[in-house]
Amino acid sequence: MKVCKIILLILLGLTSYSQVYFPSNNSNEWDSISPLNFGYCQQNIDSLYNFLDLNNTKAFILLIDGKIVLEQYFNGHSDTSNWYWASAGKTILSFLIGIAQNDSLINIDESTSNYLSAGWTNCNIEQEEMITVRHQLTMTSGLNDDVDDPYCTIDSCLLYLAEPGTRWAYHEAPYTLLRNIIENVSGVGINNYAHEKLISQIGMNGLFVTQGYNSLFLSTARSMARFGLLMLSEGVWAGNQILADNNYFNTMINSSQNYNQSYGYLWWLNGKNSFMIPQSQYVFDGHLSPNAPVDMYAAMGKNGQLINVIPSENMVWIRLGGAPDEVLVPINLNNDIWAYINKLNCNSTNIGEKQNQKKQLIKTIDILGKSSYDLKNKSLFYIYDDGSIEKRFIVD
Repeated sequence: MKVCKIILLILLGLTSYSQVYFPSNNSNEWDSISPLNFGYCQQNIDSLYNFLDLNNTKAFILLIDGKIVLEQYFNGHSDTSNWYWASAGKTILSFLIGIAQNDSLINIDESTSNYLSAGWTNCNIEQEEMITVRHQLTMTSGLNDDVDDPYCTIDSCLLYLAEPGTRWAYHEAPYTLLRNIIENVSGVGINNYAHEKLISQIGMNGLFVTQGYNSLFLSTARSMARFGLLMLSEGVWAGNQILADNNYFNTMINSSQNYNQSYGYLWWLNGKNSFMIPQSQYVFDGHLSPNAPVDMYAAMGKNGQLINVIPSENMVWIRLGGAPDEVLVPINLNNDIWAYINKLNCNSTNIGEKQNQKKQLIKTIDILGKSSYDLKNKSLFYIYDDGSIEKRFIVD
């Protein structure tokens, strides 16, 4: 009887669920929804906030269905304060490269030399011509990352180590030069291009600033959350297709090469069999963030600049702040925050366990031959034993 009821709810969900809310582009107003609607209890919210405060956090926002469920600022920060994204800003350049390719300005499988001109590295001509834009997006350029200054983008710093595509190494300089490529092919500065193609389209603020060789993006926390919401909606904002190349979008958030399964086009991926970290060639077994849902993908920057996108939960959360440690990619901090998020709902199991329950349910329905969930929204209404109902995306 319960299975039949669930099937009915799924069919209703496929027609009625999941209009994601988008805040206005012309206002800082943003609809919120009480955390009580999701079974979050105040003592566990306070525990999360206390952990964030102790770890030098500036801002934390959690969205579900596009609406603000949690938003907290610390240490004098506010919703109008700007902060740097560090390497989390790589994901903006990845997104902009996708737009440029869709506009026929770039082909990511062509040699980078076509866009930066010959001699942009210290390699010989044959070695240099083998490096493509895709190699820059996937951290597989083959250029030596073990140099005195891995941020240095001048030719004398860019040394041949291996054939492109044969090793993964977290190397800042080849990534940074994606900015130069966009500027060369568009004929405008990176901030003008980003504003026209992305920032103004979704109501963000923010700009790229140069710090030595490095290129940093700064914005408010809510602008970071807007970008996360755009990713959740697969490049569409309130019906407006910001990134129209679905193939590029899907490749961007899936394993981009065979060496580091947990890396896409400058995005970090959960739920893979193994992962690598910066400044190491060791391959670790297991998931990048064991406490997080398997379909989570994330932007991660030094000192804990974080965007987490979880399609199965229709959730986005962001964290901005100071340094809890000095690692380039704050994998441990991200995982620790998830431990607190999993405890927010005081009346049910954590997110990862719920996903396993959903998988078992989907399998049962499929055996009965009555499933029609494989549609665009892949929405699911799930009834738990305590009678509560959740509406979520199905985990593939």
